[in-house]
Amino acid sequence: MAIEKAMIPIEDRGFQFADGVYEVIATYEGCPYALEEHLQRMERSLKELCIKMDIRDYGLESLIAEGVCRSGFSESMIYIQITRGVAPRHHEFPGPEIKPTVVMTIKELRRLPTARYDEGVRVVSKPDLRWKRCDIKSVSLLANILAKQQAIEAGAFEAFLFDEQGRITEGASTSAFCIRVGTLWATPSGPHILPSITRGILLDLACKIQLPVREEFCSLEDYLGADEVFLAGTSAEAIGVVQIDDVVIGEGIPGPITMRLRKAFLQTVE
Repeated sequence: MAIEKAMIPIEDRGFQFADGVYEVIATYEGCPYALEEHLQRMERSLKELCIKMDIRDYGLESLIAEGVCRSGFSESMIYIQITRGVAPRHHEFPGPEIKPTVVMTIKELRRLPTARYDEGVRVVSKPDLRWKRCDIKSVSLLANILAKQQAIEAGAFEAFLFDEQGRITEGASTSAFCIRVGTLWATPSGPHILPSITRGILLDLACKIQLPVREEFCSLEDYLGADEVFLAGTSAEAIGVVQIDDVVIGEGIPGPITMRLRKAFLQTVE
């Protein structure tokens, strides 16, 4: 149905408590990219929140294919949200008779112009105010939204978040990487970052092109002094960062290793 006709009861726990998870999947030539990896991550998020639902038995994969087909878009952005369900408002979990609410929307995907990847983007740094289970792809994104809005108001593309120790964790809606002396540095996996699908693909590609990789924390100062910096995500793919706050990164253009990784990523799409 049309999005404006869809309705969810007021007492849905996703609306009242942000008690739910989500996934965002992009298509290339009409085909959902890395679909299995996204479904596996959604299964993990559901398990971590103790939302009992088997998305395979539900037939989510076939519904995605049907939705993409029915949308008629050449390229689509698929958004899937599953909440604990509709129940009277109490903080504790409702009984087992409550069934999860499943929502899927499909919108036309408009990718960034090629010139944006050639020029790179600017980011700002902001304190990481999120909860301590960022590895769960929860619909509770208020801290991310505030950081993203601050970036937009500053005329930047994204906000890189730093923790209490001054270490970069990730972007408000992307993963962060820096390249120092020919080595790719990425924040290690853990509850402090989302296990990004694009991040995982890029780390695998780095190994395949024999680029040394270190999954270790880097400080904001490390990023400011890096040879190259880039960010990555489902819609952003991999794009060079040419300025953080008031500091120009490298020569002020996306670096050669960043562009090499982006090319390798696009080859996986092909």
